[in-house]
Amino acid sequence: MLTLASTPGNPAPPGGTLVVVHADDGIRLRAAHWRPTTRLAKGTVCLLQGRAEFIEKYYETISELRRRGFAVVAFDWRGQGESQRQVSDAHRGHVARFDDYRRDLKAIEDAILRPLMPHPHMCLAHSMGGAVALTGAMDGWLPFARLVTVAPMLSIRMIRFPAASFFLARVLHRLGLGRSYIPFGKPASLATKPFAGNRLSGDPARYERNAQAARAVGASAVGDPSVAWIVGAFRAMAKLADPRKAASIRIPTLVIGAGADPVCDTAITERFVGRLSSGFLLVLPDARHEILSERDAIRDDFWAAFDAFVPGTVVSERVEHADAGRAVAAAMTP
Repeated sequence: MLTLASTPGNPAPPGGTLVVVHADDGIRLRAAHWRPTTRLAKGTVCLLQGRAEFIEKYYETISELRRRGFAVVAFDWRGQGESQRQVSDAHRGHVARFDDYRRDLKAIEDAILRPLMPHPHMCLAHSMGGAVALTGAMDGWLPFARLVTVAPMLSIRMIRFPAASFFLARVLHRLGLGRSYIPFGKPASLATKPFAGNRLSGDPARYERNAQAARAVGASAVGDPSVAWIVGAFRAMAKLADPRKAASIRIPTLVIGAGADPVCDTAITERFVGRLSSGFLLVLPDARHEILSERDAIRDDFWAAFDAFVPGTVVSERVEHADAGRAVAAAMTP
């Protein structure tokens, strides 16, 4: 039976509907949706998690979106959270191919977004979720009117020798080891490691809250990824690095980079946004990788940009997009 775990400092937002959604290949996904706490709904925001994340990490963000008048949809990608695994070790973050994430989002669209949730539908994506969303926008299948992505996974700074690592991962994959941990991989969740020196957040209270949530959900907070995941990640990042394809993205997009991100290279993010025909960039200088779990001052800047960019209705996308761009710039001007 699926659950939404609560801890004393991180209770589940009330009024949610928890459901099982099946992808077209039969994989079971845990999903939940909430109505706004305001009288009228301004639209729906769908959350796309980063690698190894789970719905419980987003309770604060879900509550803030609902107070802004948005319905919210959240779900766990296959291979993490309480969604179905395709390997025997539930702690191993595995997906056979990155295209399977498209299947997951399509299942959520068909089962929840299209039949149940108020329009317009918009997306808030983090890290790996940002890579999936940007790939979908590039290929024309992303089902959202607008996209906000924070610290998108366009590179992985933690890998010191990316070309050699990609080569080794491909060799291991061809040897039939795609389901195995990456070399030296461990089952422990990154979220449970000590605060000192962590890569994710400069806010000790929110970091500890997320660590408690990770301990509460157990194997739902997966550890290191599989070889197949690494191969898929490198291929997705290579596709996003193609400047001709980046220019094809037409969905209005706000990219918020973390200036002190040790996980993804913000300089590469800046170059990527420079190629977009309808994209805006905001870099929050002191933020680490998990901007939504950062200190209040950083999160306040994030929400100012989000509120300026994401309207309640989409009337004329071209005009609204230009207005939103000016509003984002104005919101961030001291």
